[in-house]
Amino acid sequence: MNRLRRLPIDVWFEPLVILVIGIGYVLWYRSTTFTPTEQASLAWANLQTTILEHVKLTVVATLIVVVVAIPLGIALTRPALRRLEPIAVNVANIGQAAPAVGLLVLFTFWLGTGFRTAIVGLVVYAILPILQNTIVGLRQVDHRTIEASRGIGYSGARTLFQVELPLAVPVILNGVRTALVILVGTATLSTFIGATSLGTLITTGVTLFLPKLLISGAILVGLLALIIDWLGRLVELAATPRGVA
Repeated sequence: MNRLRRLPIDVWFEPLVILVIGIGYVLWYRSTTFTPTEQASLAWANLQTTILEHVKLTVVATLIVVVVAIPLGIALTRPALRRLEPIAVNVANIGQAAPAVGLLVLFTFWLGTGFRTAIVGLVVYAILPILQNTIVGLRQVDHRTIEASRGIGYSGARTLFQVELPLAVPVILNGVRTALVILVGTATLSTFIGATSLGTLITTGVTLFLPKLLISGAILVGLLALIIDWLGRLVELAATPRGVA
């Protein structure tokens, strides 16, 4: 019981919110009459494929962003490349500042439509939070701690991996969570360039004036974002070294 009390409130409160919204949606779904088009779109066979494709878009884009942004963030905190940090952050900020739909459409002129183009657009759009948090997380490590580790004979690489990165983990993972939530929402727009996602439900609902389908798509995207955010929080909590807030 004491262990439960020590858990951050979002670790146990967010699943309750997910459960309440999920049960509410199921009850609404069972008591609502749908048109044939809505029934076809929300049939489990079709819905399962749509959800899995949306998750696939989100996960693949996140993995690519992590592989690119974290090493780049580490490199930009090293003395040799520190002067390039403002340039890199500003370039990443262009992707974040650009309208997501416009960004995806622009990439279609270069790469065509489909899954690959959606991934490229999502990666460009979500790289800033992880890059910035990696830089901030490493910069906030106390210089005295770094000097102490070097003083006991640690090399620069060993100090980075055994001292700096563990202390920066909470901030870096917070950036990953932020990117995940951004990607879940932005992935809905990939339907405009021919990639399957939950955005298909929303756009179909708008185009054919089917408000129940539109509501279903919006609720499912919201639930997916909450679930992924919660799972990311659990990973963040498990990966944070003891004694590090």
